[in-house]
Amino acid sequence: MTCPSFTGDAEPYRGGDPYADYRVPTGGFPFADRVDLADRRLGAGVVAANDEFFAERENLLSPGPAVFDPGHFGHKGKIMDGWETRRRRGTGADRPHPGDTDHDWALIRLGTPGVVRGIVVDTAHFRGNHPQSVSVEATRLPGTPSPGELLADSVTWTTLVPRTPVGGHAANGFTVTAEERFTHLRLKQHPDGGIARLRVHGDVVPDPDWLAALGTFDLAALENGGQVEDASDRFYSSPTNTIRPGRSRKMDDGWETRRRRDRGHDWIRYRLVERARIRAVEIDTAYLKGNSAGWASLRLRDGADGDWTEILPPARLQPDTNHRFVLERPVTGDGLRLGIHPDGGISRLRVLGSLTDDGITRLRARLRALGG
Repeated sequence: MTCPSFTGDAEPYRGGDPYADYRVPTGGFPFADRVDLADRRLGAGVVAANDEFFAERENLLSPGPAVFDPGHFGHKGKIMDGWETRRRRGTGADRPHPGDTDHDWALIRLGTPGVVRGIVVDTAHFRGNHPQSVSVEATRLPGTPSPGELLADSVTWTTLVPRTPVGGHAANGFTVTAEERFTHLRLKQHPDGGIARLRVHGDVVPDPDWLAALGTFDLAALENGGQVEDASDRFYSSPTNTIRPGRSRKMDDGWETRRRRDRGHDWIRYRLVERARIRAVEIDTAYLKGNSAGWASLRLRDGADGDWTEILPPARLQPDTNHRFVLERPVTGDGLRLGIHPDGGISRLRVLGSLTDDGITRLRARLRALGG
């Protein structure tokens, strides 16, 4: 599937809402609901860049949209919320322009290894100082390689996004089709310029040996391969927040629904990392006080065609509190449905258990199919 593309400069900023003329495709990107593998909250980082004269490389992975302050200047010039390099020059007065292959680069460690489904190179607020084109490559290395190890001649890089023109002050999206598991990216801007944000949407592919060594772990956590499949309501915040690392630090870092005016209830459906035995769950309402869910229930399904079985009947929740429930006996499955009654929100869900033997076997087979 091809994403709409933008090229050329945007108009100079003339006051008012800086996002009023921001270019983004109608309806967003087809891969936007997938996990951002480059999310700092999952452990991602920009480990190196060849140049960051005007704005630091770390801004690339900052959560939330880029902020623009028209009056914010420093000793090096306009301070931008993104990664911005100096202007490249040629070899002399007879050749003042940069060469065709000249470019700046940044190395990104993904927060968790995975299959990349789509990439957004966001040039918000870079109107006439964005790169002319960008490209993205990926590689897979074990452990925690240094920048020098990543840049070694022996490392093989796979092109995810070939050199492609991009527009200023725009969300430039690219669908990726490589069916491989990657750990690091190399973002290039040709020949120079500024990029506000980088988003790398895809599917987490955990290391089954690591999960097996842990024994009991959070089967729904994003970093372990859990995912949100669907939800009844996403009005105030994303249901994916409920399986992010750590405790919530503010109200919108959880999941909150609009107020129901019928006799129904809200819910989230999760896909666990694989088939597993569940022993306990935690439901946290941190920072949700007058708007926390009143009660919560859980249902489990074993296989896509299995029936939903209640494993936690509606339990009373308290505002701004972490609730722990030990199940009467371990239960086995791979799909979970959280219900909140009647509406409101929770901040985190933790599903504690261990993989079944067939679950570990399938994870190992998947890892091999994706290149290890």
